[in-house]
Amino acid sequence: MKNYKNIVFDVGQVLMGYRWQDMLIKDHGMEEEKAIKLGRTLFDDKLWLEFDRGVMSYWDIVNEFKIKYKDMEDDIQWFFENARLMRQPREDVWKMVGKLKAKGYMIYVLSNYSKELLDLHTKDASFWQYVDGKMVSYMVHELKPEATIYKALYEKYNIDPKESLFLDDREENVKGGINTGMDGIVIKSKEHLLTLLDELVKMDVLK
Repeated sequence: MKNYKNIVFDVGQVLMGYRWQDMLIKDHGMEEEKAIKLGRTLFDDKLWLEFDRGVMSYWDIVNEFKIKYKDMEDDIQWFFENARLMRQPREDVWKMVGKLKAKGYMIYVLSNYSKELLDLHTKDASFWQYVDGKMVSYMVHELKPEATIYKALYEKYNIDPKESLFLDDREENVKGGINTGMDGIVIKSKEHLLTLLDELVKMDVLK
């Protein structure tokens, strides 16, 4: 691996884990099969992309989901009322981000997220103290892997993508970063991420 100046992190399944199945099964009392169906219904629907894009308000999106899936209306309402329960902090990852910052790396966040859920899931997350800048989909109404959101990050913070490494759990998003000039690695698991960050801490930072 070559030397980098900037490390760009996705949030979901990178800086933050999710327990949406446990949330529905353990906290809401749903059967596993029904919980999985609800999760897949919400996350795979194009409405979720519009949610991340920030073009509709939180409860307008929720109401659209409830109208579209009337048989799940009560469960959808509970899910969004209790969305804070979905988050799964990754404090061991956050500590590694702190080590990267101490080593001299510039740290950025590039994520698809609605403002409301980002605030709920990360408002007290310690990694923010190490972050030099962020570009989130709701801020520009664009989504990864669209080139616009990557370029918005580069332009806002005067980042040279050739000096940057992007870490995301989705292959298409990593390819989007590569197509705009960054190197990228698809994160397969938290363990994979921790190993990678440890390698980066041991390397020299590009000046």
